[in-house]
This record gives sequence, structure tokens and C-alpha cells, in this order.
Amino acid sequence: MISKYHHLIDLNDYPVSWWKKVVSLGEEIKQNPAKFAHECDGKIMATLFYEPSTRTQMSFQTAMLRLGGRIIGFDNPANSSVAKGETIKDTTKIVSSYADVLVIRHPIAGAAKAASLSADCPVINAGDGGHLHPTQTLTDLLTLKIEKKTLSGLTVGMCGDLINGRTVHSLCKALSSFPDNKFIFISTPELRMPVYIKDIIKAHGSEFREVDTLEEAIGELDVLYMTRIQQERFASREEYLAQKDTYVLDRQKMLGAKKDMIVMHPLPRVDEITVEVDDDSRAMYFDQAKYGVYVRMALILTILEEEKSSETLVGKVYSNVRCDNPKCITNHEEYLPKSFRSCGDETLLVCEYCDERKLI
Repeated sequence: MISKYHHLIDLNDYPVSWWKKVVSLGEEIKQNPAKFAHECDGKIMATLFYEPSTRTQMSFQTAMLRLGGRIIGFDNPANSSVAKGETIKDTTKIVSSYADVLVIRHPIAGAAKAASLSADCPVINAGDGGHLHPTQTLTDLLTLKIEKKTLSGLTVGMCGDLINGRTVHSLCKALSSFPDNKFIFISTPELRMPVYIKDIIKAHGSEFREVDTLEEAIGELDVLYMTRIQQERFASREEYLAQKDTYVLDRQKMLGAKKDMIVMHPLPRVDEITVEVDDDSRAMYFDQAKYGVYVRMALILTILEEEKSSETLVGKVYSNVRCDNPKCITNHEEYLPKSFRSCGDETLLVCEYCDERKLI
């Protein structure tokens, strides 16, 4: 598979120096947004949102408008040819011919990678199922840079739905690339962080541990990253309700936290952070959402400045091997090449779309 463009599917496809470049540009834009008001005059961004979104969709649209560009796209696939059965390949091929950059959010893991294979412009992953959310990670890195003044030496607690939380998956992969960061994962056994994320953390030499309650970890944390128990990722409402109210951050729990700990959340929240916490000076989730516009402005500029690439993607196509993940895009759109990369030896493969492991 050959990619003609620089896409942002997984932040780890780029070196840390590239992340720092985008984050630094985001800081510059925050300080002087008027300087960038016409950088995208004449450019068009297409937003393909196959599942609901408020912050990600609107912040991308705001980012492009503040850069002087224009937007097209849909926020409900029922109002597009997707409702008639059109594939991601065909939708992407058509819409990318109308635009200079394409932003896609999809409920199925690997959909953004699939879109990038046929796109005629750069593709940005705005969230693919419970897999990854790289632009939220850039938002999170900018928030940490502004509010904690560093991306290293932090003890970061991640709380809630860690198995389905694409935001925490992406952030773990990113922060483990910086020195001396430690992680504490706070979840029920059913919602533990996926093994492949923990393996990435180990490979970078970072420390982590898993605990069951927020109270036993909160006093150690420099950053608490709360997440929503995501009803849409559960097979049944009963499974969701069994987990729903397990973790709630309130004023009482905040008394046990450091005076300079910050609370982050990708939003939307349901009831995992009580409204009384909003008035705490350590609550950064509304500022975090605001910073997302600046970093997405920086990302759009960076992606559009990149020259076309002719790099071969790392995966190898297997004609007789299928991904075992039922939520992988390759099990929904059958035409896609079944591409895997090796993981240590020839018998362990990793799906290039969703990162699911497979023994052969």
C-alpha cells in the first residue's frame, strides 16, 4: 500500500520532534491568532463525521474558519450517500477531490487508515472507534505544556473506561515517549487498559500500575485524566449500567489531591465529574477544549505544508489472514487489503488498521 500524502492517523507515525513542532505552533497561535487569519485563504476542509461530536467537529471547523478557509462535509451519515451503502473508499475518493484536507471521525477502528488509502488529499483522524484520537492528544499535550510547563516527569492518573477510551490510548502512547512519566490506571477489571497499550509503555521504559479506586491514587498525581463510561461502546445497556457510576470526582475527593494537580477530561462528561469541581482552579477541562482550536489550527497548517510522500506503509498484505477484532474496519468493508505488521516474530501479527494482535 502506497500513501501519496502525509496523513495523521496515529500520532506515533511521526517523531516526537514533529509533535513538539505542532504544539509550539499552537502556543504561538494562542498568543497571536490574528497573525494566522489568512493562512488558509482559498483552502477547503471536508469534515466526515460518521458519529456525533461537538468539540472535535466544531473545533476543527472553527480552526479552519479562523485560518481563512472554508468547510464542507456532513455530521450525520444518514444525510449522505453512506445511507445508500456507499463505502468509505468511494466516499473518501469523491469528497477528497473537492477538498485540500479531509477530517474523518468514525465509530469503527481503523476507518481513518482505510480512508487514507484512497484519499486524494491529506487525511486527519478525528477518532476511530475506541482505537485512537491523535488530535485530542495534541490538544492534551498543548494543555500540559501551558498548564504544567512540561511534558516530562509527570505522574498521570487515567480514570474510567480505559479499554474503550481512544483518548487515553493515544495519550499514553504519546506521554510514554517523554522521559520520566509514570502512569496510574484507575478502572474496574472489565475496563482495564488494553494489553497493547501497556506493552508500548513498557517498551518506552515508563512505569505504570493499576488500581481499583480513585482515592488510593489521587494524592500522587500531577495530572488526573477523567473519562466517561461510554455507553455507545458497550454491547448492551445492562453492561453499561453495571459500570456507569463507578468513578465520580467530587469536591471531597479533590481535598486529597495536590494543590497543583490539574484535572483534564476530553468531554463530554455525564456524571463522572460533579459540577462543583468546575469552580476548582485545578479544573482544566474547559480550557483544554479551548486549546483544541489552537492546536488544530497548527495541525492544519502543518499538514498542508508537508510535501507529498511516496513512503510505503509498514504492513504486509496476507490473502488468507483476517483480523480477529469484530470492530475492525477490515471486517466491515471486505475490499480492504488485510495488512499486518510483525511483532517480534513471524507468528505474532498486529493489524495495521486497529492494532489487534493475532497469532498465526
